[in-house]
Amino acid sequence: MEDATKDLLTAGELADRWGVSKGHLANLRFRGEGIGYVKIGARVAYRLSDVLAYEAAHYVAPVSA
Repeated sequence: MEDATKDLLTAGELADRWGVSKGHLANLRFRGEGIGYVKIGARVAYRLSDVLAYEAAHYVAPVSA
């Protein structure tokens, strides 16, 4: 069986990736905003596929002059 945890990011890993605090991610979760997450017990994790899709959906292309 393949290790599925490699496809999950902790809140700390996602915070580092996006340059935000874990508290900011917690606030987004509390408000029902941002990215979906997996919660098992007290553990919160983010699927890498969801992170990549969220980033792609929020990409802003430069406007040519």
